[in-house]
Amino acid sequence: MTALREPALLQQAFVIALMVCAFGVLLFAFARPATALVVSGGLFLGLNFLSVLKLRYLDSPLMPTDFVYYARSSLLETLGHYPHLYGLAIVVGVVTPLALWALWRWDRRLLAHLSPSRALVTRLGGVAAWGLAFWICLLPNGPFAEVHARNAWEKLSDDAQITNFFVNFSDSDIQLPALADDAVAEQEWGATAQGEPSASPRQPENYPDIVQVLEESTFNPSNFTQCNIPECRVSMFKVDARTRATGPMRVHTFGGGTWVSEFATLTGMPQDIFGPGGMYAPYVLAPHVRDSLPMQLQRLGYLTVAIYPTNGSFLNGRNAYKAYGFDQFYDAAQLGLPEWEESDKQMFAAAKRVYDKVKKPGQPVFVMILTLAQHGPHDSDPVSSLPAPFNKGLLKGLPSREGINFNTYLSNLRNSDVAMRGLEHDFLDRAQPTVLVHFGDHQPSFNGLIRDMPRTWPAELASRKDYLTYYMIKSNFGSAPLPRYPMLDIALLPSMVLQAADLPTDPYFSAAIALRSRCNGLYTDCAQPELVKSYHAWIFNRLHVYE
Repeated sequence: MTALREPALLQQAFVIALMVCAFGVLLFAFARPATALVVSGGLFLGLNFLSVLKLRYLDSPLMPTDFVYYARSSLLETLGHYPHLYGLAIVVGVVTPLALWALWRWDRRLLAHLSPSRALVTRLGGVAAWGLAFWICLLPNGPFAEVHARNAWEKLSDDAQITNFFVNFSDSDIQLPALADDAVAEQEWGATAQGEPSASPRQPENYPDIVQVLEESTFNPSNFTQCNIPECRVSMFKVDARTRATGPMRVHTFGGGTWVSEFATLTGMPQDIFGPGGMYAPYVLAPHVRDSLPMQLQRLGYLTVAIYPTNGSFLNGRNAYKAYGFDQFYDAAQLGLPEWEESDKQMFAAAKRVYDKVKKPGQPVFVMILTLAQHGPHDSDPVSSLPAPFNKGLLKGLPSREGINFNTYLSNLRNSDVAMRGLEHDFLDRAQPTVLVHFGDHQPSFNGLIRDMPRTWPAELASRKDYLTYYMIKSNFGSAPLPRYPMLDIALLPSMVLQAADLPTDPYFSAAIALRSRCNGLYTDCAQPELVKSYHAWIFNRLHVYE
C-alpha cells in the first residue's frame, strides 16, 4: 500500500529500503518486534495517506516542510473547508494511541536475557547502524542516486509520492550564495543605506495604481528565424507612446517552474542563488523573506492583491503570497473561474471586478495577476482543431511536430494579445495614474523541441536563448525615462516597477537599482562577480532581506 504504489521499480526499491531501515531502527529502539513492525509500516502508510489527501484536496504533493510550517499556518483553515476530515482526525487521535498501547503491552520483548547495560549498548548500536543505513539511502549520490536525478517539475507532478517526499529532504536544502566581507559590502553599498525618495515627491493618496501580469509560458515569437509572418508580431510586444521600458528578460527556469519566476519578480532575488532547494521557493524560501516588492508597497500605503488561476493551495500559493506581502488573495474558486482553464480575458475581467470592489479613494492598489492560457502541452490537439488561420501550416519549412506546437502557441498568443488590449483600456485609458507591467515567466519546452529551433538573438544573448522571455512596462502618466538594457534579469524587474511608478525605495531596492545600473541589467550573469558577492553580503548580512 506504500512502496508498491510507486510507479517505477527503482522507486519501489527505494521506498522498501527505507521501510526496512525504519523497521530496523524501531526494532532496536523499542526491542519489541510487533510494535516496530506496526509503527514503521504505519508511519509509511500514514505518509501515503496524507500525500493522497493533500494531492486530492490541495492539488500539491506532500513535502517535509508541510510538517514545519503548513501545519501551523493553514491546517485548521483547510480542515474548516472539509468538515468530514475533523471526524477522521478525532478517530485517528483516539484509536491510534489505544491500539499502540495494547500492542506494546502484549508484545514480545527482545534482549530481555541480557543485562541492562549490555541491552542498552546493543539497542543504541542497532539504532545507530540502521539509522546510518537510512541516511545512506537518502544520499543524492548514494545507492539510489537515480531517483534524485529528475527535475523539480517531475518531482512535483508525478505519482511517486513517497519517493518525492524523501528526495525532497536533500532537494530543499538552502545555501546562501558566496558573500564578500562585510567591510567590502559597506564600502560598495553603504551609499544606498538610507533609501531614495521619489523623483517627484507626492502624497501617498496620489501614488499610481500598479497592475502586474505574469504571462505564463509567453515569449516574443518574432525572435525565431522561421516566425516571419504577421501572426508572430502582435501588439503586446510593440512599443507605443505609453511604453516606459521593454526588451528581453532573462529568467531562471525553462519549460516550467512558474513559481520561481513569481518568487523572483516579487522578492527581487532569483531562486538559483539559494542552491537546488531554491526550486521549491513557495515552500522553503517564501517563509523566510523579510523584504519584497509587495512589502515595500504596503509600507507606502498600498493595498496588495493577488489574482490566482488555480486552487490557492496549489504549490503552497496562498501561504507563499501571504509571506511575500499580499493583503488579499483570490483563487479560481473565489473568482468563480474553472481551474487551469481560464483565458487571459477571463482572468483580466476577474481582476477588474476585484479591483473595483477593493479600490478606495486615497489608497493606491497593487494587483498581481497570474495567467495560464499558454500552459503546455501545446500539441495535445490536432492543428485542424485550432481557429483560422492557425488550423493549417503557417510557418513554412517547420517540421510537423514543431509546427503544431507553434500554431497552438500563436493561437493562444492572439487571444492574449486581444485580452491585453482590453486590460490596457481598463487601466490606462483613464485619469487614475496607473503603471501596467506584463512579462513572460519562462519559455514553454514544446516537449523539448524549442531548444533546437533557430533564433535571431545577438551573439551576446545567444548563450541564454532558452532563458529569454520579455517584459513590458507602460504607464498613463509622464515621468523620468527608464533605462533600457540588452537583457534585464527578472529579479531586477521589481526595482524597475518602483522606478516606473516614481515611488520611494527602501535600502534594499535602492541597492537593487544600483546593482542593475552597475551590472547593466544583469544579476547572476553580471560581468563583476565580486560586486555581486558584496551585494549579497549587504542584503543578507546588513539588510536581512532573507532570514
